[in-house]
Amino acid sequence: MTRTVSASRMASLLGSAAERRPAYLGIADGVRLLVADGRIAPGTRLPSERDLTDALGVSRTTVTRAYAHLRELGYLESRRGSGSVTRLPVRRAAVEDHVLSPGDGRPGQIDLTTAAASAPPGVAAAYEAAVAALPSYLSGTGYYPSGLPALREQIARRYDERGVPTTPDQIVVTAGALAGIAVTARAFAGPGDRILTESPTYPNAIATLRRSGRLVGAPVDPAGWDVEALTATVRQAAPRLAYLVPDFHNPTGGLMGDAQRAEVAAALARARTLAIVDETMQELDLDGGDQPAPMAAHAADSVTVGSASKAFWGGLRVGWLRAPDHRVGALVASRLSVDLGAPLLEQLVLGELLARREPVLAHQRQRLRERRDTLATALTSTLPDWRFRLPRGGLALWCELPEPLSSALTVAAERQDVMLAPGASFAPEGGLERFLRLPYTRTAEELTEAVSRLATAWQDAQKHRTAATGRSPLVA
Repeated sequence: MTRTVSASRMASLLGSAAERRPAYLGIADGVRLLVADGRIAPGTRLPSERDLTDALGVSRTTVTRAYAHLRELGYLESRRGSGSVTRLPVRRAAVEDHVLSPGDGRPGQIDLTTAAASAPPGVAAAYEAAVAALPSYLSGTGYYPSGLPALREQIARRYDERGVPTTPDQIVVTAGALAGIAVTARAFAGPGDRILTESPTYPNAIATLRRSGRLVGAPVDPAGWDVEALTATVRQAAPRLAYLVPDFHNPTGGLMGDAQRAEVAAALARARTLAIVDETMQELDLDGGDQPAPMAAHAADSVTVGSASKAFWGGLRVGWLRAPDHRVGALVASRLSVDLGAPLLEQLVLGELLARREPVLAHQRQRLRERRDTLATALTSTLPDWRFRLPRGGLALWCELPEPLSSALTVAAERQDVMLAPGASFAPEGGLERFLRLPYTRTAEELTEAVSRLATAWQDAQKHRTAATGRSPLVA
């Protein structure tokens, strides 16, 4: 499968790049950044030179020279029968390991690889109540492959409140959201199937889904979803599954609107693609306001993934799946090949938290909002060249760096005892070296100190780049 981008679409993406002088370098640089930033996926066939010449209103020689320059840099290759196809001139080893692992937590280290907050008030009390309730379950086996009935009722009721009628039989409780994603992929995809993911997206989901199929990326930029590109990718790739994070997207923080959801759902239906909808951030609306309808309201056949880890506490390893009736059997069968159910005590804890969810979540949102604003203020003051949009919800800022040095910055930051995840970790097909995810889940003091250290690391990364090659590490 070779994806394509039309000449008119290419002209729109390039904008005023062709107005630079010399024009061929402007076009080449524009294409290079689009590929490096994930707006055009590797393996995409570009328009013919003739078609792009007409769309941009430049000479044929200009486009020919631009394409030739991109081939010299390693961003373009010629394939028999496919024309000019984009690629990334980076070592695969630099982008294949997508699993994020927390740091060792040694004194003085600030770990910004993981977007998870400490437990808010109310979690300890929920554990105490759960332990008190546990003895009444000890006479049984403790196995609940679909989850505790009472917990499934609570989760189903929450979907009812959000406008998606749900029965407890449509809920399968899992040992965390990532386990739910893996169970769903195993149930409905095989090694030869294509799986669409957004780019960027959650790195551990990339690693999990890659075990079940071949990944195809669709761009999400800091301003939101490129729905035209996403639906075109669905049409061209005809993926078996599509993993989407429409609610406070990880890592960009974007919130997909109702009209966009409807358009994406229609494209998925035409391609007979099953959506795995990650709603783990859905409860983290920090600023409030109208919420779009759940994706399941637009894509009735979709499987929705939820979790206690982001809204309440990462140590509470309980998630769930909501699915239409005809898909539940396959999900239960798939999860029985992995485990026999989520831990009973943690299910009881989640039940307690859902019963008192409003005050607990209100406190969680308040402190996350304060930390988000602290991080944004520190970045604006200390690193004014870094660009970001203040997200309405979620757990992180998605920062655009002045230069594509995300991986180099990660190495330099480690010398300052700050642990980072480079942009390439969030790219299913590579790239995104101009971007960096910065979670705002640490304390205000730690976030302010982290930015101070990052300023030093950024200078170090730039010096290392200049001393080593004098050019971006993405340029061959």
